[in-house]
Amino acid sequence: MKVTVEQNQISIERENSPKIYSESTLLHKIKLELIEQGHDVIKKRMWKDGHMMGDDSNQYIRERNWKWCAFDSDYVLRLSYKDYNAGKLILAIERWD
Repeated sequence: MKVTVEQNQISIERENSPKIYSESTLLHKIKLELIEQGHDVIKKRMWKDGHMMGDDSNQYIRERNWKWCAFDSDYVLRLSYKDYNAGKLILAIERWD
């Protein structure tokens, strides 16, 4: 898995990594890769942080100090692990700084 953090998005490429079959597992693997790159991030359900989301199972990755968060902006339309298994996934970044 190759994770690249850009200004407004995170690009995730599967490369030769095994397939993933759940959103939670995918975000956990992305979180671990970001931690390895030096980011201080956690994975959390959006509603537990007070975000008004239509689905209480939607998860995201955010920096522990609330500078930015990364989420699937098309979560209503697709399952992000399917795009990852196909080869590439893009997560949107929202910044608060």
